[in-house]
Amino acid sequence: MNRTHNNCELRIENIGQTVELIGWVAKKRNLGSLVFIDLRDRYGITQIIFNESFEDALREVKSEFILQVKGKVIERSSKNPNMPTGDIEIEAESFVVVNSAKLTPMIVADETDALEETRMQYRYLDLRRPIMQQNMMMRHKIVRSIREYLDNLDFIDVETPYLNLSTPEGARDFLVPSRVHNGSCYALPQSPQLFKQLLMVSGFEKYYQIARCFRDEDLRADRQIEFTQVDVETSFLSTDQILEIGEGLIVKMMKDVKGLDIQAPFPRLTWHEAMEKYGIDKPDTRFGLELVNLNEVVSDVDFVVFKSALEAGGHVKGLNVTGQADAFSRKKIDQLTEIAKTYKAKGLAWLKVGAEGVQGPIAKFFNEAQLASLLGAMNAKDGDLLLFVGDAKYDIVCDSLAQIRNHLGKELGLYDKNQFNFLWVTDFPMFEYDDETERYYAKHHPFTRPLESDLDKLLTDRDNCLADAYDIVLNGFELGGGSQRIYEQDLQEKAFAALGFNEEQIQTQFGWFVNALQYGTPPHGGFALGLDRIAMLLAGCDSLRDVIAFPKNTSATCPMSKAPNPVSQAQFDELGIMVKPSEDK
Repeated sequence: MNRTHNNCELRIENIGQTVELIGWVAKKRNLGSLVFIDLRDRYGITQIIFNESFEDALREVKSEFILQVKGKVIERSSKNPNMPTGDIEIEAESFVVVNSAKLTPMIVADETDALEETRMQYRYLDLRRPIMQQNMMMRHKIVRSIREYLDNLDFIDVETPYLNLSTPEGARDFLVPSRVHNGSCYALPQSPQLFKQLLMVSGFEKYYQIARCFRDEDLRADRQIEFTQVDVETSFLSTDQILEIGEGLIVKMMKDVKGLDIQAPFPRLTWHEAMEKYGIDKPDTRFGLELVNLNEVVSDVDFVVFKSALEAGGHVKGLNVTGQADAFSRKKIDQLTEIAKTYKAKGLAWLKVGAEGVQGPIAKFFNEAQLASLLGAMNAKDGDLLLFVGDAKYDIVCDSLAQIRNHLGKELGLYDKNQFNFLWVTDFPMFEYDDETERYYAKHHPFTRPLESDLDKLLTDRDNCLADAYDIVLNGFELGGGSQRIYEQDLQEKAFAALGFNEEQIQTQFGWFVNALQYGTPPHGGFALGLDRIAMLLAGCDSLRDVIAFPKNTSATCPMSKAPNPVSQAQFDELGIMVKPSEDK
């Protein structure tokens, strides 16, 4: 087939040329003596005009037929400024139907009538939509920019195994039964963590990989069970030097993909500062609405919620929603209360500041001096709405107010959707304690290095031991993170001991890795970025599914291929697997 141009290429200067185009019929309009067809390919659309001599030949042509058209470029009498090719059209001389198409179950256009399940069932049609193709092309540009940047810094692209040893720490593994070794399983990688560290032991110094990763966890709009991360690891570099590499990568990518000049270095907040100001370790810094710590201010207020929280060693924090007192009815405040309760808060206290004084259910618990102190601490003035959460658990106070803050930021239009605010969050806690299992877990992973100043806290003060770890955040989303790694065997053994691992567990799960630390392991660290999430944010989408070619739905199934599917008993027998019948069946 001969194609002289793509369908977004021809312009006014091409008038008079004879061209040949190929594409799908995006739209057909029959005006009696003339038929207009919008011909679409991955590059765009060109309008074709057919005179009445083609009437019979075009009768059966419908949307999504593939046509090959030959004709002359002419100037359009009615130009379309919204199309790159809107100044011209093709006066058809001949055409061939390359292939026909059934009536599609969805409209193949940016504005479609299809529900998401239908879009995913007919994903090959959904991906024909120009907006979806633009998303996938943007994703390609992101990857190309990242590769160019890292290649120019002398990083080497190395693939790591998909079939790994299962390590129960962290999210659930996807297991792959072994036919050769009945009763044993491989695990699909949650990340290439240990292998990239071994590449540093191997002396490569600078590694990267566009890595496929797998986690058996519940899905949501910004999470898939299989995902892609940009994985980077280096030797002999300080944390500042690693963050500088990460910033350079982001700056180049934003320029290449969005044409934006992002200023570096990026702002930094410690984990503690982020939690105190925003209640969350991935804050959206495009707007203010910062949390205020009120422990001292309300310490002598006789309100049972505040009093019991402080007596239990807890916290009271507040938000000043400036100028919104009149905009929030009791019903709207109740909706905010439900958000707080979703994140385990017992409720949401509130006050409205007006010309006639302070009003609200908890106003009666404050005397004049206490009220003046509260308003001063929250920088409150007439017209402000004040929101409060108190609880014995710091996490509950922070989580509930952070979610309310994010809700209000969107609801009140407090930020520019076209703004990109990058931020480093540093100095994370090394450990977090789980009340249910009554043990400590690694905040990131067991190979994260403590801050040099906190090495002595590793076994003696786990609650206050900080890690040399960092996350990069964009507009309230965690894009990724990393850390300096433990490279000394004795320090790694202490980290395992702090997590409650015995020697047998260490050898069974990580012995092959720990043994490598004995052979001259260099100081090393790195980071990983979520490629899917970056593409989602840069494309302005609300879901990862719009930037992944063939994603899973929220039930972790593929409506198109019907995966996962039952397999035959013969296949299970070959693997030496006995399947327990499901109780609900």
